[in-house]
Amino acid sequence: MSSADTGFIETKEYRRFKDFCDACRTYQYIGLCYGVPGVGKTVSARYYTNPKKLLPPLSWPSEGNVEKGLDNQVVLYTPSVVNSPGQIGRDLGRCRINFNACLLSRLEKEEKPKLEELEEYKNYTRGAGGELAGAYRHHQQAYFAAYKQYRARRQEIREAPMLVVIDEADRLKMGSLEQVRAIFDQGGMGVVFIGMPGLEKRLARYPQLYSRVGFVHEFQPLSQEDVQRLLREGWSPSGGSLPEEGLIDEDALATLIRIAEGKFRLLQRLLQQISLVMQVNRLDKVTREVVEAARENLVIGNT
Repeated sequence: MSSADTGFIETKEYRRFKDFCDACRTYQYIGLCYGVPGVGKTVSARYYTNPKKLLPPLSWPSEGNVEKGLDNQVVLYTPSVVNSPGQIGRDLGRCRINFNACLLSRLEKEEKPKLEELEEYKNYTRGAGGELAGAYRHHQQAYFAAYKQYRARRQEIREAPMLVVIDEADRLKMGSLEQVRAIFDQGGMGVVFIGMPGLEKRLARYPQLYSRVGFVHEFQPLSQEDVQRLLREGWSPSGGSLPEEGLIDEDALATLIRIAEGKFRLLQRLLQQISLVMQVNRLDKVTREVVEAARENLVIGNT
């Protein structure tokens, strides 16, 4: 349900988002994902890009923010607030060029030492007689089998479709959107736009782009069932901690679910504030009063 390394919760909504992104990559379509603020779109995109780390390092220079996931061949791109078609073209152009370069470089580091070791054994037994002649044939066969597998993996990397997930897609004006379409039309990739509700209606005004949209996904708030299970199992965000037994008081649980309204970001903030209230007051149990006190200390609007 969650990753011990990142603290991310794989909810039902995340799994729906993952299936949506997988389809866009596999079938090389453009997909639209939209949802109200705070429901977890960006953190889900980061986790999908690299499940081992929510904040992967930048891989190459970019005017926007580029994050990579080599294991599942995904690039998460967040354009800068002020952007231009030329900037988008440069950033995504680097993604296409450098992405395969990163994968091929990693393959070289993994496979080259194995091939060199096999070649060394092969050369050592070359031209020898007796038992070493059989060893030579064995090492020769092993070397060519490994080399064949290495070449196949290189070809697979070159041909495998990548996925570019563009967060904060609402920042893109018409010219920048057309630039994304032009890059998409070069083939070998799928694209996912992530933005606010209304993104799908806005993009529908650009027929050439919208005709390439294959999937649309509305990112839903956390269900009551998801929130209950998280809190009963003692999950807490970074920077906050709950009692080991979790949040078990029924009134407190119901109050928290009502205030959070299924918004992942608001739930995190509430739990962090609850942790602070408990520490200050030296409490060992989360009650309805604690939740309400935490709520009073937060500015809650359209998060």
